[in-house]
Amino acid sequence: MCGRFAIKSTPDYLRRLLGFVERPNFPPRYNIAPMQPIPLVRVENGARHFIFARWGLIPSWVKDPRQFALLINARAEGIAEKPSFRAAIRRRRCLVPADGFYEWRREGKSKRPYFIRARGGEPMAFAGIWETWIGADGGEIDTAAIITCAANAVLAPIHARMPVVIPPEAFDRWLDPDETKFKEACVLLKPAPDDFMEAYEVSPRVNKAAHDDAENIVPVASAADIKAA
Repeated sequence: MCGRFAIKSTPDYLRRLLGFVERPNFPPRYNIAPMQPIPLVRVENGARHFIFARWGLIPSWVKDPRQFALLINARAEGIAEKPSFRAAIRRRRCLVPADGFYEWRREGKSKRPYFIRARGGEPMAFAGIWETWIGADGGEIDTAAIITCAANAVLAPIHARMPVVIPPEAFDRWLDPDETKFKEACVLLKPAPDDFMEAYEVSPRVNKAAHDDAENIVPVASAADIKAA
């Protein structure tokens, strides 16, 4: 799964990478947690647009979100058949920018946190889906979930799942809301190449969402330690 991630790239850099129209201004985040606003890019009227959405998808048919499970991730396997995701995966796909994400490796009764990022340090774009939930009073909430798949060889020693990463050359293919492009988009729901990512251990301070600063991504062990374990 993906339960915490970080964005340290500047809004201008992300705008150049993702090609959205808006010029947002937001600070770096090093411990984004469920239920918090996350940035995403979606296509509307043929152009890419940037918005913030609540991390935790609420399907449009939900009557009371308080009685509905928090959907921060959507498993790629069978996503098109699952009631909570099948409408969004066909028509409301998005990109979620990130400079890396955290995962926890279980060792007995304890868990050790790791930070996973692209080897070159560049930001990534996770595959996401979004929904706009409308309450009984007419109020609207934009919500989103990150799509996950089986872990690649880098992540497998740490956790069985990982976010789906969409490469820049496939942004248009993923975001295209045309129903006829649906099957082509789903081909992208696979693990990132093994040589694309690196992982290293970080401090347990990241366990608390209130700790939201650059100290979270300082390594306390090298990636080589993961392979040797």
